[in-house]
Amino acid sequence: MKIHIGKEIEAELRRQGRGATWLAQRLHCDRTNVYNIFKREGIDTILLQRIGDVLNRNFFMLYCRECDENNTTLVW
Repeated sequence: MKIHIGKEIEAELRRQGRGATWLAQRLHCDRTNVYNIFKREGIDTILLQRIGDVLNRNFFMLYCRECDENNTTLVW
């Protein structure tokens, strides 16, 4: 199963009852940038960390879980 990180971020944002404008304000970017993030299958690790800090969620764990489920090693 491939992780679509943008969809995961969007789902978490919705789960928290927040919107793209709220996230954009905290990331100091334009709302359209947030919508572009939602479309991404992959993301820069620094940006993912910033988003995770804002949403209080460790998105990196999704990748660790993926490796465990497939009994594979993550290659960096």
